[in-house]
Amino acid sequence: MTSSSRLASSRTVRTTLAAAIVRFLRAQRVRRDGVEDRVFHGVFGIFGHGNVAGLGQALEEHGGGATDDDALRFYQPKNEQACVHAAVAFAKSKKRLAMMACTSSVGPGATNMITGAATATINRLPVLLLPGDVFANRAPSPVLQQLESPSSLDVSVNDCFRPVSVFWDRINRPEQILASLPEALRVLLDPAQTGAVTIALPEDVQAEAFECPAHFFDTRVHVVDRAAPVPDRIQEAARVLREAKQPLVVLPCVLVVLTCCGERSKLVVPVSLQRVGDQAVAGVDQHEATPGEIDFDLSSFDRATPKLIDLLVARLDLGAD
Repeated sequence: MTSSSRLASSRTVRTTLAAAIVRFLRAQRVRRDGVEDRVFHGVFGIFGHGNVAGLGQALEEHGGGATDDDALRFYQPKNEQACVHAAVAFAKSKKRLAMMACTSSVGPGATNMITGAATATINRLPVLLLPGDVFANRAPSPVLQQLESPSSLDVSVNDCFRPVSVFWDRINRPEQILASLPEALRVLLDPAQTGAVTIALPEDVQAEAFECPAHFFDTRVHVVDRAAPVPDRIQEAARVLREAKQPLVVLPCVLVVLTCCGERSKLVVPVSLQRVGDQAVAGVDQHEATPGEIDFDLSSFDRATPKLIDLLVARLDLGAD
C-alpha cells in the first residue's frame, strides 16, 4: 500500500451517528443484468423525541435536495405500521432490488412496526427499520413511553423485533455502525435471507459525534446475480413432468415473472399460485387446465380426486424473478 493510499484510508470525517447512517444509505447502489439503481429510495417515518433530534436533523441536513437523483427523501405516514406495509409493497414492486427505510420514536411507535416486520420477513421482502431506543447512558430513565423491566435495564420494546427480523442490532456506541450497516446491506440484498432488518438507535447515541472513516461514505455498487439453475435438478424436474399424467406446478409466494425471449409464451402445464402470490405470473398465457390460486397447504383441493394423484409442487428459487 502506498503512502497516499494509506493516508486516504486513514482519513476520517467527524460526524454524528445519524448523519453517518443517512450518508451511507445514500451511497448504496445495486446492479443486476447491467441495470444500476440506488438501493434506498427514501425514508418513511413519524418523528418523536426518540428520533427527531438524531435522524430527523440528519435527514434535513444530509438527505439531499429535491433535484438530487440520490436524495433520501422523507415521507410521513399516519401510522408506523402502515409505513412498513408500504415499504414492503415498494420492495416487492422493485423485485427486492430497491427498498425503503422506516423510522419511529421510542415505545408504541416502534411496536407499531412489528406486524409489518413479520410480513416482510415471512415473505422475504427487504425493509430497513430504524426505531428510536431509550438512552444508552441511562441518565434520563425512565423516559416517556419507556418499557420498565424489573429484571433487566437493557431491555426495551425494540427487543420484540428480534423474532421477526433476519438481522437485529442495537447501536450503543457510534463506532458500532461501521460493522452493523454493511452487514445489514448484505442481508437485505441476499434473495435467500432478506426480510426485515432492525437497527435500534438509542436517542442519545444518534446525536453523538465520532471520527468516521471517510471511505465509509464512498459509493458502493452491490451486484445481485441471478442464481444459476443446476442442470441435474432441471433434468429431474423435466423427467417428473414427462411422466406425470396430470401435472400441476404451484408457485410459492414470491414475485416471479416468466418471459421467453421477450415474447409472450404459452404455458404447457397448469401453473397455480399460492393465495398470497396473486400477481406473480406475468407475460404468459395460462394453461387451460389451471385451477387458479390455492391455499398454502393445498387444502382447497379434494385430495381424493384423481387429478391430485400426480400433483407436482415446484418450489422455485427465491432469487429467480
